[in-house]
Amino acid sequence: MEKFKGLDEEKQQKILDASLKEFAEHGYEKASTNRMVKEAGIGKGMLFYYFNSKKDLYEYLVEYSLDFTVEKYFNQVDTSETDFIERLKQTAQVKTKAQTENRNVFNFLSTYMLSTEIKVPARLQKKYEYMQEMGNRMIYEGIDLTLFRDDVNVEKAFKLIRWSIEGYQNELLHSLQGQNMAQVDFAPYWEEFYAYMEILKKSFYKEGEREQ
Repeated sequence: MEKFKGLDEEKQQKILDASLKEFAEHGYEKASTNRMVKEAGIGKGMLFYYFNSKKDLYEYLVEYSLDFTVEKYFNQVDTSETDFIERLKQTAQVKTKAQTENRNVFNFLSTYMLSTEIKVPARLQKKYEYMQEMGNRMIYEGIDLTLFRDDVNVEKAFKLIRWSIEGYQNELLHSLQGQNMAQVDFAPYWEEFYAYMEILKKSFYKEGEREQ
């Protein structure tokens, strides 16, 4: 892939975005390289000059997306925070920032995780499995379970809190779709988000542990 990596960053990103979007929307089998090159503004011959085949391109996108997610998302979360809700608040902010930088990556990975159309090399499968393990550690490792009320099923509370946060985040991203993210004032959105987090704390935490 050295020829592709030799391109200037803007041209690389156009090709990546067009390819990620196409695979995310249509899956591997139905993805069209014709649509990719049209979206990227390059000739079809150039795409196969950089990548020998559709499969090579797909595998490159898998690795690129996994690396992007780890670097821009997982590595940015402070796992020293032992309060589950506080950690997820931070996680949501980091993830939202990463998604606004390149939403195509997250859409592509979501499709990849559910896909059975193509088998990737063992090296990439191991990298994907490692990312999953890393994600679980990022969310659950080192959490102080004593913050939760004694009558709360912590495992079920974990799921309800995660669903709440992910649902808010997805709704936020949907409402901001198509806007210039550099010009969006996120302060009102985060203020609303924090208010929801306080409701979750009141629902699941011991009374003396609710204030942060």
